Amino acid sequence: MRLKPFLLDEWLDAHEHHAEFNLASSTGPVWTLNEFLSLATEEERERFHHQKMVYSRPAGADALRSAIAQMHGVEAEAVQVVTGASEALLILFWLAAEPGANVILPQPGFTTFSALPESLHLETRYYTLRKENSFRIDIEEIQKLADHNTKLILINSPHNPTGATISDAELDALHEFTSSRGIQLVSDEVYHPIFHGEPTQSASRLPGATVIHDFSKAFPLSGIRTGWIIDHDPKRRRDYWTTRAYFSITNNAPGEFLAELAIRHREQVLGRTQKVATENLHLLTSFMSQHSDTLGWISPRGGMTTFPWLVSGEDSREFCKAAAEQGIILAPGDCFNAPSHFRLGFAALPPEKFTEALSQLSELVKTWASVNLLKA
Repeated sequence: MRLKPFLLDEWLDAHEHHAEFNLASSTGPVWTLNEFLSLATEEERERFHHQKMVYSRPAGADALRSAIAQMHGVEAEAVQVVTGASEALLILFWLAAEPGANVILPQPGFTTFSALPESLHLETRYYTLRKENSFRIDIEEIQKLADHNTKLILINSPHNPTGATISDAELDALHEFTSSRGIQLVSDEVYHPIFHGEPTQSASRLPGATVIHDFSKAFPLSGIRTGWIIDHDPKRRRDYWTTRAYFSITNNAPGEFLAELAIRHREQVLGRTQKVATENLHLLTSFMSQHSDTLGWISPRGGMTTFPWLVSGEDSREFCKAAAEQGIILAPGDCFNAPSHFRLGFAALPPEKFTEALSQLSELVKTWASVNLLKA
């Protein structure tokens, strides 16, 4: 059993630690521990300082599960805490890995979506998010891919890397289809509820859906390595508990407390992400308009990433290498099986720094366009 190379993380590890402007990041504005703990009440800080350094419960700390459940409007029993959305995906694909089984996934999509089921010898089938359709899902395409061996269908809204969203009506229709076929519908909502258009509801409202979320994207606290699964099916939850007990047993206790704190103070945490993402998206919209002869794009409807492309149709890796040489990190499209595209994250930097980054990137785009014109 082998995993394919993780091209995205290889690229990020090689470049982001010494770059002045990280526009490849898929998360929001960075918090320091001191800034974050300033949100806590005196009683909460006292709890943190007296936190016992012991195993938590395999399903997650009771207080954290209750906070997550309250946010989603579900019972606490429906919540399974995990080590980030990465472990959630591992658990779900592990449990789906039966002989002859297949899973249906978005393309483009985050590398983990495909790498994990492929390594488990699951047949992977893909529905395509096309720029010609504004990266929206095609429900009929998904339905045609499904058969009696389909174990799960994965959706991602807001979507990484395109920023597309799935409407409530589309989600309802897909849920009705999967429920009628006995297929598990998994909704990756790590960017929920950051929207730039019409907001949509969480799939946690649907009785047959499984939701995964974490504290790495909309809640930009990736260092605490905590996430969760919401599922209304008690049998599936028992399977998650057992699998998680073998994989990682529990999260670390201080991390779970910080996760609970983020949920309790989500108005400030999510508000900061939304504010920076909204302001920077306005700046990015102006930038893309200025360079429409060289760069194509579809403005994201949610999340903190967008997926522009080179109008020339050429592979973006050389363009991304040129940007990296100027201290600007973008994520090449071949990391998402879409070589002419590149991922641009627009919420990690404060607006003043993001303005600087776009100014430098503008010079590169102008140079790139001039060179291509000479080639022509």
